[in-house]
Amino acid sequence: MVLVLQGHDFHFETENICRLYLPQEKIQTVRERPTDAEGVVATAVLTETPDGADIRCTLELDDFCETETAHIPHTTPDYTAACELATATALYRLFARLFGHEQSWGVVTGVRPVKLLRSKIAELGEQAAMQWFADTMLVSERKLALSHRTWEAETPLLSLSRPDSFSLYVSIPFCPTRCDYCSFVSHTTERSLKLIPTYVELLQEELRVTASVAAELGLRLETIYFGGGTPTSLTAEQLAVLLRTIEQSFDLSHLREYTVEAGRPDTVTAEKFRVLQNFGVDRVSINPQTLQDAVLENIGRRHTAAQFYEAFDLARQVGFPHINTDLIIGLPGDTPEGFVQTLDGIRALRPENVTVHTLSMKRASNLVVRHLSDYSGGEQAAAMSDYADKALTADGYHPYYLYRQARMVGNQENIGWSLDGHDGLYNVWIMDETQTILACGAGASTKLKQPDGPHIERIFNYKFPYEYNDRFAELIDRKEGIREFYKRYPL
Repeated sequence: MVLVLQGHDFHFETENICRLYLPQEKIQTVRERPTDAEGVVATAVLTETPDGADIRCTLELDDFCETETAHIPHTTPDYTAACELATATALYRLFARLFGHEQSWGVVTGVRPVKLLRSKIAELGEQAAMQWFADTMLVSERKLALSHRTWEAETPLLSLSRPDSFSLYVSIPFCPTRCDYCSFVSHTTERSLKLIPTYVELLQEELRVTASVAAELGLRLETIYFGGGTPTSLTAEQLAVLLRTIEQSFDLSHLREYTVEAGRPDTVTAEKFRVLQNFGVDRVSINPQTLQDAVLENIGRRHTAAQFYEAFDLARQVGFPHINTDLIIGLPGDTPEGFVQTLDGIRALRPENVTVHTLSMKRASNLVVRHLSDYSGGEQAAAMSDYADKALTADGYHPYYLYRQARMVGNQENIGWSLDGHDGLYNVWIMDETQTILACGAGASTKLKQPDGPHIERIFNYKFPYEYNDRFAELIDRKEGIREFYKRYPL
């Protein structure tokens, strides 16, 4: 499609609106309409007038050609932002008419809608902020209620974090196989077996250096999160080495939560779980994504539903107090009936946490690159999401963190559900950008949070394990950026 912008540079939000309805389309953003433009053509024009801005948006496709207008007075607070929102909203209304349906999240396109709601509540008060979400952002009643419930659950958890708090993220970018929906920088253990011993050795050194910097700055470690990839792709011995390094290097006296993803049931063993428990890990995530074996095969996961049940039972036997299971709605080959069977199977186990993701059709995933699936199934995804909301609520779960991604099937969301007293602090704090996260390993991103303000800076590690191994000395030099940040923003 062609997106013509004149009199402004609001390309980010206008492109996001286009992707809500045309997620597969390549967007050509230009200043003048090409004479040979084909397909969907959207034009967004802003004209400054003596008293403000006139906005005129037009959408064309075949016989459809309609226009939306708006006027923003100069006296409007946050004038430029108001012009951008009005332009995006006008374009959204046109797409809704062209395609015959509105989006449940309206014109909210950002990753963190609950954080947006929270900022508006602080600014306007609770009722006015809710009204703003409904009237200005055009959020549906169901998603508004979901956001409000999540905000209520998050609020007391956010207050637990202190200005000197930080979390530690450890990246293990290896998996048994690459799932077709995945775009993370993860490598199969079959192809990367030779890299792993060196990777583990260097990761120990990065952990030691990071611990030294944290101690020097007086930072207080509150949560640890092993992610990936699949951390339990490592052997029990390799996991023990890393956990022991953390135990010996960091002050764990203030630790509130210790999480290790055991996402692939085919990587789980009793020995690995005992190692995790012996080093204080209290939260594991075992992720079937679906309990439909045919769907599992479709997406490239080499395990069955039966293996998930075995892994979950093993985690219960070992005695982890918090077990999470991840599910994905909108997987190719799945149906609302299949999802109901999956969720009901999970509900019978009563895990402490259930995270319900919506399939995101990421450009680097096999689903997109190899054209294994498309973006259809929006109504089915909405039905799955609605069932999860009703069923988990009825079972006593509450939503405690929520985020969104681009190109999600049905434009839904990812949401964590928890039984009372089992909310995952790391998940809440990273989504709200509450505190510093010091990250180690390939593909990891350190996020430095100003202790008494909103400013955030990032330090990126090399993405690929071979880069991490080959350029480790340069990576360690980047850790100096942590000290420099806290010199500028002292505790």
